[in-house]
Amino acid sequence: MSKRIDVKDLNVYYGNFRAVEGVNINIDARSVTAFIGPSGCGKSTFLRTLNRMHEVLPGARVEGEVLLDGDNLYGSGVDPVTVRSQIGMVFQRPNPFPTMSIRDNVLAGVKLNNKRMSKSDADALVEKSLTGANLWNEVKDRLAKPGSGLSGGQQQRLCIARAIAVSPQVILMDEPCSALDPISTLAIEDLIEELKTQYTVVIVTHNMQQAARVSDKTAFFNIAGTGKPGKLIEYGDTPTIFSNPTEKATEDYVSGRFG
Repeated sequence: MSKRIDVKDLNVYYGNFRAVEGVNINIDARSVTAFIGPSGCGKSTFLRTLNRMHEVLPGARVEGEVLLDGDNLYGSGVDPVTVRSQIGMVFQRPNPFPTMSIRDNVLAGVKLNNKRMSKSDADALVEKSLTGANLWNEVKDRLAKPGSGLSGGQQQRLCIARAIAVSPQVILMDEPCSALDPISTLAIEDLIEELKTQYTVVIVTHNMQQAARVSDKTAFFNIAGTGKPGKLIEYGDTPTIFSNPTEKATEDYVSGRFG
């Protein structure tokens, strides 16, 4: 069951440097939310706070709350590993484990969580996850071959299959198509459309057309200058953000006048 995310007064730090300041945002369940904005404005950093990936970096910390259906992910006693199984992440460059087979790549996260399962249950999960990532028909006859033998677009869908195998409620995607060709990009965009029927999807993208095509809501982040924190400038329904935004900075960005 996908869940909504409510972020309250979130500040993100690297050491003493405040990278993101004062974000308040409500992300709907079973929807696609796009984060857009110029490079260095904190959108990827903010994305990583949503499943506590940010804090794996030394000196990184947050202030504020990230609520998953009302539960604060940064509350005392909350295990970040559990958070990351509920909120999956797909990175910019496809990163299947190169020495692992396609099948083992899909099961990697499940095994990491020490879930013991029979071979038949594992086989069923592999098929379900690869089907969910629109990859099953392409790889079903070579599940024992290394994941690194797939094309870039297939590798990215394998990473999505790996993310959904652990039954998350939310899937975060950090520029998932930036390393892919147009046809693979289209396949991922079609997949995002399907994923939102079951999951809450949040995507960072530099591609305005992509944000307009795949997302229900769009958040525009910006930065006043180098060394200043990134801020959420405007958030709303995607058609409104692209055709009738309230902030001039948003209009300048989506129309291509800067960034």
